[in-house]
Amino acid sequence: MDTLWTYIVLFAGSFLAAAISGAAGFGGALLLLPLLSKTIGTTMAVPILTIAQLIGNLSRVFFGFKQIKWKPVYMFIIGAVPMSVLGAFSFVKVPKEIITRGIGFAIIVFVALKYFKVLKFEPSDRTMLIGGAVTGLISGLVGSAGPIGAAFFLSLNLSPVSYIASEAVTAVAMHISKTVIYQRYLGIGLYVLEIGLFMGIAMIAGTWAGKKVIEKMPKEKFVKFVGILLTLIGLQMMIWG
Repeated sequence: MDTLWTYIVLFAGSFLAAAISGAAGFGGALLLLPLLSKTIGTTMAVPILTIAQLIGNLSRVFFGFKQIKWKPVYMFIIGAVPMSVLGAFSFVKVPKEIITRGIGFAIIVFVALKYFKVLKFEPSDRTMLIGGAVTGLISGLVGSAGPIGAAFFLSLNLSPVSYIASEAVTAVAMHISKTVIYQRYLGIGLYVLEIGLFMGIAMIAGTWAGKKVIEKMPKEKFVKFVGILLTLIGLQMMIWG
């Protein structure tokens, strides 16, 4: 693919992905990963995505900093960071297609149980700690576990902006951890950093656009919106792996 056209496609895709994840708290990575694999190549797709996501999530933290709920964030990070490192170490050895389809199925089951009120998800320090560990491990293994982390933070019954910013803090912590490991074992070079930073700039603009949408959205409508998007992402992961 022509270099200029590649940059245009990546910029547009990054903006759209960040706008969606800025409004829902997840989904950006799962939209960008196939795009990166086609344009850049599979080997460097996850490291580039990690750098771009780091910048995108930092902007989500910045835009909603005053509404972050720190206690559940701390508990989530305690579980997430060490497990994301473990997952990143195992990145090259795990059959990602099988894991991804399994995650997609689990997300759909979770949404269905929650919608029909079969699942009573009581938020607690222990729940957030376990949720962080599961999310971190999967994030390191397959590049993203945003929908799983979103499910845990959605249970806290936060306002849309608070939910987005709080979840973003945990994503930043995981992305920093994974970047260190990817640099050590995949040899992230200047080209990877350049593409990741370029996409990150587009993601800042997309995050701002997503925030403008959720600021005007009623809480009940927001929860339904996230539930629908979770289901669609789950189906995407099941079908395409």
